[in-house]
Amino acid sequence: MFSWLNTKPHISTDEEAVDALLTRGVSEVIQHESLKKKLTSGKQLRIKLGIDPTSPNIHLGRAVLLLKLRDFQQLGHHIILIVGDGTGVIGDTSDKESERPMLTTTQVQENMRSYFDQAGKVLDMRRVESVYNSSWLNKLNYEAIGEHADQFSVADFIARDNIKRRLDAGKRVSLREVLYPLMQGYDSVAVRADVELGGNDQRFNLLAGRPLQQHFGQEPQDILLMNLIDGLDGRKMSSSWGNTINVTETPREMYAQVMSARDDVIISYFTHVTRVPMEEVEQLEQELASGSVNPRDAKMRLAREIVALFHDEDLALDAERAFVATFQKGTIPDDTPTGAAKVGELLIEVLLREGIVDSKSDFRRLVDAGAIVDKENDKKVSTHDEKVAETTYKVGKHRFIRIVCT
Repeated sequence: MFSWLNTKPHISTDEEAVDALLTRGVSEVIQHESLKKKLTSGKQLRIKLGIDPTSPNIHLGRAVLLLKLRDFQQLGHHIILIVGDGTGVIGDTSDKESERPMLTTTQVQENMRSYFDQAGKVLDMRRVESVYNSSWLNKLNYEAIGEHADQFSVADFIARDNIKRRLDAGKRVSLREVLYPLMQGYDSVAVRADVELGGNDQRFNLLAGRPLQQHFGQEPQDILLMNLIDGLDGRKMSSSWGNTINVTETPREMYAQVMSARDDVIISYFTHVTRVPMEEVEQLEQELASGSVNPRDAKMRLAREIVALFHDEDLALDAERAFVATFQKGTIPDDTPTGAAKVGELLIEVLLREGIVDSKSDFRRLVDAGAIVDKENDKKVSTHDEKVAETTYKVGKHRFIRIVCT
């Protein structure tokens, strides 16, 4: 557990700000009137978000929730950020069509190493109560777990859409998966949450906190469900699908990744991953629909906004200049890294060693797509056993490397 500034800031009850909080990017509010009344009462609320460290990086899909937490923080409410090192080992299958494999404690520890630092790109971490849920979950015994489980029925669990589909298809559903909602629900008891945030695929898990809080004599939390955003391939942004834009990316890489996103996510990203006023977003949506604004220009503003949010405005402008020079004018970036190779060495070995490609299959896929180019000679690499040349290679959409042969 980390310390935080335990002060009592001014609580804003501005109705316009509260309405924006409850609507922007929001899929559903469970108990809407209750929450609005609390937000306009002047009482400081305890706002909970849990993130499981299923990968080392927080991506924009998760940053949607962090931004909503920041909205609560800016109104003066108390933020509780839980890194789920206890729940992460068990694994949540809310959005999965098959059983999620268990992670080892070592994997979870490695993944979560910098989670609070990454969250600090959005939140003022001096005013965040940062906790690990293993600190209470690991103390529970069978008697306590049985008491928690008694608040739910098996029918409640198997009525969930994805679980029902798996059962109907004859797929395995482990008893371990039944534990996850109990654990997430008990997190709300442990931190005495007034409000919990989550993606709309987490509805069942977030609701689990309410009966458990009532059982332990607490007022049940209100719930804010957020829309999910698509990743770079049109599917839900997910680390397991590799279609993410991570908050740890360099400004130039983040800018280029946003520019590579599909045009149909522009308005969704403006809504969920920026704080451009919604009046402007709605106007832009109309202009895109009428054709009076080029999607490329809208996306360039989007990329600037996102990079500025996670880095700063100067770095966002630098990233835009680099993108224009590299991808619109066809020049080689001035910060292209240099790698050393031996004469006659295979290009695949060099790119793997330098971390430019992730695997041999990644290299072969890029070659087959014509996506590895000798920029100095304007020649595509066409074979999997290409020998390295002393030149600058463009690899995929964003990666460059200058090779020096010895």
